[in-house]
Amino acid sequence: MKTQTTLAMTMVAALAAAAPAAAQPGQQAIEQAVAAAKTAAAAGQQTQEQALAAASDAMRVWSQVDQERTFAAIKEAASAWQHIDPAQMMAFARDAERWGQQFDRDREATRGQREKEEAAREKERVQRDKDRENSYYDQGQNALDGGRWDRAASSFDRVVELKGAKADAALYWKAYSQNKMGHRPEALATINELVKDYPKSRYLSDARALEVEVKNTSGQAVNPASEQDEELKIMALNALQNSAPEEAIPMLQKVLQGTGSPRLKSRALFVLAQSNSAKARDVLVNIAKGNGNPDLQMKAVQYLGIHGGPESRAALADVYASSSDVDLKKRILNAFMVSGERDRLLKAAQSEQNPELRAAAVQYLGVSGAHDELWTLYQKESSVDVKKQIIRALFTGGSASRLTELAKSEQNPELRLLAVRNLGLMGNKGTADTLVQIYSADKDPEVKKAVINALFISNNAEGLIALARKEQDQAMKKEMVSKLSNMRSKAATDYMVEILNGK
Repeated sequence: MKTQTTLAMTMVAALAAAAPAAAQPGQQAIEQAVAAAKTAAAAGQQTQEQALAAASDAMRVWSQVDQERTFAAIKEAASAWQHIDPAQMMAFARDAERWGQQFDRDREATRGQREKEEAAREKERVQRDKDRENSYYDQGQNALDGGRWDRAASSFDRVVELKGAKADAALYWKAYSQNKMGHRPEALATINELVKDYPKSRYLSDARALEVEVKNTSGQAVNPASEQDEELKIMALNALQNSAPEEAIPMLQKVLQGTGSPRLKSRALFVLAQSNSAKARDVLVNIAKGNGNPDLQMKAVQYLGIHGGPESRAALADVYASSSDVDLKKRILNAFMVSGERDRLLKAAQSEQNPELRAAAVQYLGVSGAHDELWTLYQKESSVDVKKQIIRALFTGGSASRLTELAKSEQNPELRLLAVRNLGLMGNKGTADTLVQIYSADKDPEVKKAVINALFISNNAEGLIALARKEQDQAMKKEMVSKLSNMRSKAATDYMVEILNGK
């Protein structure tokens, strides 16, 4: 009897342990518990109503964390089931334990999915904030270039409020704009805010130079001639570029270290990039390595990619390897793409640990038409997500042959469907003929639907009509006719008339 009671307690405790999971999504656990209680009651010839009521009460009060009533309900259930055959009781207890384990796994899976969704939402929020920050910052920079100082200050204020990666840069340019408007006390206050809130900012050197300028001009009215003076400097830089590039280098460095506008400094960098001088290249490389504010660094990387030779690109590779700044590394990958450095892009696509940078490297390989490199990468890659990026890059690079091969032979259904869709987006006759062939040869309904949609997207009414004439599956034929009814094409219209005439 003691053994039977213990078994009964084990069985009921397992039921009670399963109850919290059942109280969550779905009622499957409760239904299983009730069904098992019915079986146990019938086997032991006990009062079915008593057993079910006891199990139900145990689960209900357990969910309310009422331990006193829970133990009472368990005792009642144990009493009702104490004469059940021990073997049946043990089997029932094992079943109940398995239910509990399954519920635990389901709960963990649900929790994992919820955490994954929350992480995705957080990533989207961070990206939205970053996009907003970049948008406001670009608006401010454009306003600076146009001499709209009040609008620039307002845009940079919005960047500061977001407290993101560009907040220190925005404070510097806000102070710059305030100084241009003659708001000198406000400019000094903004500089102090920059120094206090961002003591490690790479804009501090520029800010100190600006502070000296503001203090030297305090009490003086804004001089409109200063704007003309900057325009003259830009003209002078252009002249030096053509006449005396070597002599211009020290003056260009002085401009870059001063308090000039973004436009003036960008022009100084451009003149350096145009020079064949090793000294000019060294200045540019040092700025690309971070010896200057981040705005200048990004520009230097861009110009090295466009105008630099092998030495410059090697320097960019060193900067890439030593930096942890994702935005900077993206700019370097872009520079590799512009300069045709496919090997460096392939290396990043193969070895980069950051998914965002790896995706960028794959994308740039596609833009540069590196079909063979992408194909080699695809064959070695195990990640489905990365393979998706490679398929999109093959589309970007116009590699219809590789996409055709994937659409016909890829074993992963998800990747195969993506290849089919991208073939449709190419929209030429060759890919359309390939899609029709795939439809005729493939038995997978999802692949067939993807081909229908791809032909629709590419506005290929002739291909859809050819398939519809041969299709015996009415559901598939209806799908094709539905697509054709939305296409503005004479061939599609003629086919609709043909259907109405019963041909």
